This record gives sequence, structure tokens and C-alpha cells, in this order.
Amino acid sequence: MKVRVLVSLKPGILDPQGKAVEQGLHGFGFQVEQVRIGRLIELEVPAADRAEAETRARAMCEKLLVNPVMEKASIEVL
Repeated sequence: MKVRVLVSLKPGILDPQGKAVEQGLHGFGFQVEQVRIGRLIELEVPAADRAEAETRARAMCEKLLVNPVMEKASIEVL
């Protein structure tokens, strides 16, 4: 099954890359209030059903894909 994991910084964690993009957008005349940069990870997970695919993806996040101190993950099974 195809799984998408969106990894983003937790609220309150500074995002220097997002701040640089925000300033760049302002320089081009775009009005934005805040920019946060994250990662999108697409996985093909062998699983019998959606619940199993989500469980496996969550385990991958806990072990490798996400730094739980600074980041959070949103998992979508397609």
C-alpha cells in the first residue's frame, strides 16, 4: 500500500529555512505571515490492510524518519 508521511517541525521550534523562504517571498512582493518547511516521504508498504500499513509506517517514523524531540508526523494511507 502507498503511504505518505508528512514530517513537520513542532510548534515553537525555530525554522531558519522557513524564515529564509518567508523573507524571499516578501522580497518578491508576496504577502505571507509565516512559512514552515517540512518533508514529504512516500513509501510503498507491504500490508494486508490500511491499519497494518499505518502501524508499520508509524513504527518507521518512531525508529528512523522522525526526530520526536523536534518533529511530528502525519500519516496518510492511500
